[in-house]
Amino acid sequence: MGPILNRATAEQRRDAALAVEELTAVLALADAKLPSLEVDWDYGRLTGAYLINLGSARTAQVLRITDLLRKGLQHERQADGA
Repeated sequence: MGPILNRATAEQRRDAALAVEELTAVLALADAKLPSLEVDWDYGRLTGAYLINLGSARTAQVLRITDLLRKGLQHERQADGA
């Protein structure tokens, strides 16, 4: 990555790293995890677009995360309807 692209994508790199950190922390609070969660730094260096790889996870972990998302959506809908 050249210096111009490096400067231009600094905020994107910070945001990508923060997104992984935040998701990891929230999942940990719920005793869930995505063990392969990471920023695709190589793709970002080539394109300037930093993607988050959610990776592979055990079925039980995916079901736990799905349940958490469902409950969060239900809570959000109830709050919006109130």
